[in-house]
Amino acid sequence: MKAMILAAGLGTRLRPLTDNRPKALVEINGRTLLEVTLSGLRKFGVNEVIINVHHFADMIVEYLKTNDNFGMRIEISREEELLDTGGALKKAAHFFVGDSSRPASSGQEPFIVHNVDVLSAIDLRRMVQFHTEHQALATLAVQDRKTSRYLLFDDQFQLCGRRSGDDQEPELARPSLVGGREHARSLAFSGIHVISPRLLALMAEDGAFSIIASYLRLAAQGEKILAFRADEYYWRDLGRPEGVAQAAKDLKQKVIAR
Repeated sequence: MKAMILAAGLGTRLRPLTDNRPKALVEINGRTLLEVTLSGLRKFGVNEVIINVHHFADMIVEYLKTNDNFGMRIEISREEELLDTGGALKKAAHFFVGDSSRPASSGQEPFIVHNVDVLSAIDLRRMVQFHTEHQALATLAVQDRKTSRYLLFDDQFQLCGRRSGDDQEPELARPSLVGGREHARSLAFSGIHVISPRLLALMAEDGAFSIIASYLRLAAQGEKILAFRADEYYWRDLGRPEGVAQAAKDLKQKVIAR
């Protein structure tokens, strides 16, 4: 399988840990976030990865070279200007499209997109199986937890909108009616996607844009953007120093094995 690791961000929420390094090279118990993410992906059968870089990009390139790419085929997607999640994937689209030197199935199988600043025990094999069985365009790992930005799903767990905070009016891309009344589940996105390559040709947005904007537009057009409920799995945001500190404790106490 192939995957993309989103690692280009400035890591401003992680300061001072990112004052002299990219967030991908912030360490947990002596291991970088990038190594931990690569290790988790390799565990689930991923052996080809593209990583987008911007902030302290050369440090990441040198780190991977020094560690022989951790035994994986790794390509770098350099961003002169930050492209956000959607723009980053669009720039890296070539990595997921087959060519004449690769197997005929290349470019047809779903791939994973994973934020570098999350630590999770989500079963990616099960998630990919769910995605394939439901013939989804994209499948998003979500949990029922507190967040500042929610995604909204209907009773079939299809994406229908988003909402900021608990009291803000929702932005609906498509109706979600139950008994004639508008109803949608508010769930927190976990920064892990399974995506069908067909999505790449459908990304009409240009420049820097959030992939969620593409998902909402495509959901409004009837495309299947699904929620994969991951409530039973360990997950932690590593975007702030306190999250990194707690993850270090969790790993030491074997709350999560990695």
